[in-house]
This record gives sequence, structure tokens and C-alpha cells, in this order.
Amino acid sequence: MRKIAIYGKGGIGKSTTAANLSAALAQAGYPVWQIGCDPKNDSTRLLLGRICPQTVLDAVRSQGEELSVDQIVHRGFGNVKCVEAGGPEPGVGCAGRGIIIALEKLKALQTRMNDELVLYDVLGDVVCGGFAVPIREGYASDIYIVSSGELMSLYAANNIAKGIAKYAGRGTVRLAGIIGNSRNIAGERDLLHEFALLLNTRLVAFLPRDSVVTQAEVQRQTVIQWAPRSTQAGLYRDLADTLLTNSNLTVPTPLELEQLEGLVLKYGANALAY
Repeated sequence: MRKIAIYGKGGIGKSTTAANLSAALAQAGYPVWQIGCDPKNDSTRLLLGRICPQTVLDAVRSQGEELSVDQIVHRGFGNVKCVEAGGPEPGVGCAGRGIIIALEKLKALQTRMNDELVLYDVLGDVVCGGFAVPIREGYASDIYIVSSGELMSLYAANNIAKGIAKYAGRGTVRLAGIIGNSRNIAGERDLLHEFALLLNTRLVAFLPRDSVVTQAEVQRQTVIQWAPRSTQAGLYRDLADTLLTNSNLTVPTPLELEQLEGLVLKYGANALAY
């Protein structure tokens, strides 16, 4: 089964995208894990209908080495196995350390992850060793980057591509594509398409802004559960199919900062021309 990591700038909609993909894959009959690699502990909220009751770091702090699978694996919508790495108290310790401990514990408990489909939802750009673990240690082989057409989102995506390129020579990790999560910027889809080509990959999906996403989040549900017949649910299902069949896995070619800024300026100037 595929091992997929979804990266992107904080606040870009990465966790919402990951949860909807997990829900769509589970509905299609696949055994799915979603592992939240963010100290905020909110990756699996829409699947569980609440904040995860116990993270891996919570369990380690309270139980020490005497952990069981049931203490850290929680069943969500579609029977998705939900795990949250957790993190230290604010201002104390390294957030990335939670990811390292979580993945080590799951491995030690001999879970069935190797035989099932796993989605890692990973915070931000690759600036901390902990957040690079799914790439560096080969836990995930297919890396998707969620990005809008905003400069800082593209900047984070480019940094993630640098991390993938760095570790690609050591294993099978590859960039599988860009997932566009629209911010309603003029020319955004074309910008992301060109950005993906420059990175030596492709735009695998472009998700327009839709109020149904917000409505579902208020209900603490995925769109797949809350509005299964909506257009947005169909887009998530199409993207889930892409994740299962995508063979266009590449070593990325990150952009220089000047090239990235020039790309944004180009489409910004085009928007002003209309």
C-alpha cells in the first residue's frame, strides 16, 4: 500500500485536505491510517468529530514505555485509524521531536501500517529535523505539497521541494505533485500549473474555495461525510483516485528565490491587465 505525506504551509488547508482524502479512500474500501504530525493535535479532528483524546506524547508522558496500540490509535469516520503525534507544552522542547517519538512507537508496537494505506499530515516547510522525518527516514515515498498562489505558500512549497531533492538520493522518496487549494487569486490555477512544471512535477488537483468546506468544519466533519453529493466531495474523491494510481513521481528542481518572485510578479501583472 502507498505511504503518502502531505506537506504545506501552516493554515493552507493541508489537514482539511488530508482528512477528506482519508475519508474518501476509506469509503472506497481501503484500510487507511492518518497520522497527524503537528503539535496542535488537530489533523484528525474532522475524522474523529473532536480533538484526538490522547496523542502519542501524552501517552508516553503518562504511561512511559508501557503503551498499547489502543492508547494511541483512535478510530474515526470510515474506520480510519487516527494517530496524533502531539507536542511539548508551548515554549518547552522541540515540536518535531513528537513526530520522531510517535513514528518510533508505532514501529515498535508492530502495527499493520506497512500493509495499509498511510497518510502523514506534516506541518509547514522542512526546517526542523523532526518534520523532515517522513521524508528523511523513508516512512513516506509519495510527497504531495498543498499550496495556493500566494507568495509565502509557494515559498514554503519550494522549501519542501528542496528537502525532497536532498533526500531523494538516499531512498525512494519522490515529489508526487502539487495540490492547489485556491485563495481566489487572479490567474491562480495557471500560476500553480507553471510552478509545478518548473519544479519538475504537475498540478494534480485544483480545489476551488467552497463554503461547503467551512460548513463541514463547523460540524466537525469532512465534506465526504457532511455533503457527500457536493461538487467539492467529488473533487476530493477524484484526488483520492489520483493518489492511488499516480506513477509520475519525480525528483524536484527547486526554484531560486528570484525565479519564484518573478513567477508571482508575472501573474500579478497579468491580473492587473484585465
